[in-house]
Amino acid sequence: MGKLEGKVALITGSDSGIGQASAIAFAQEGANVVVTYHTDEEGAKETLQKVEAAGRKGMVLKVDISEEKEVENMFDKALKEFGKVNILMNNAAINGQGYKVAEMPTEKWDKAIKINLYGTFFCTRRFIKELRKQKEKGKIINVSSVHEEIPAPGTAEYCASKGAVRNFTRVLALELAEEGINVNNIAPGMILTPMNQEAVEDREKREDQVQHIPMKRAGRPEEIAKLAVFLASSDSDYVTGSTYVMDGGLMQNVGQGA
Repeated sequence: MGKLEGKVALITGSDSGIGQASAIAFAQEGANVVVTYHTDEEGAKETLQKVEAAGRKGMVLKVDISEEKEVENMFDKALKEFGKVNILMNNAAINGQGYKVAEMPTEKWDKAIKINLYGTFFCTRRFIKELRKQKEKGKIINVSSVHEEIPAPGTAEYCASKGAVRNFTRVLALELAEEGINVNNIAPGMILTPMNQEAVEDREKREDQVQHIPMKRAGRPEEIAKLAVFLASSDSDYVTGSTYVMDGGLMQNVGQGA
């Protein structure tokens, strides 16, 4: 315990799922947490309650990360409250919207790219600038997906954005290494979060889906959060530019039986 003592973490999309679990885990390790949400205010308040139950301070901010001005305002408020942000976890995203490329409306493509990629860019750029002002080291954790590698029909906008996040992570790692800013990427597989709500609610559906996973189960947000704690802490000081796949072996199983 106490691996993040004295740190302040900002986690986008921390109203549920991986973001919520990571916020709680960070607080349990000593960090104060900026909880953000777009639509689920109740979920964000629940996260805050659990952060405070762990004995840490937190705040809740509503933000649309696809809008540059809203991201700037979010950081302004977080810095006014806590004076610094040491850890940034770019977690907020939307899933594929079910359109094949030939039928995809431009606004649907734009929505995913703006949230999943531009949002990560806006948050990261401001975070780096603040670290440099304060002459501080820091940690950036990006959350992509196994779909940075695995293509899925009807999710081109999601797959493209997550593949971009992976390469964005790698470029950042090279640009920031000498400044002591570590940048790493988590690529989850099937995790029981609202993004997989059908599998969360329907056990039969879930059991069918996990047959493609060597471990024959979905992951839990808390399992991702444990990795996030490692990447946020000094334990990962010599790690940068890496992608950590957490998928129960799914990536190793792609193409088997061909």
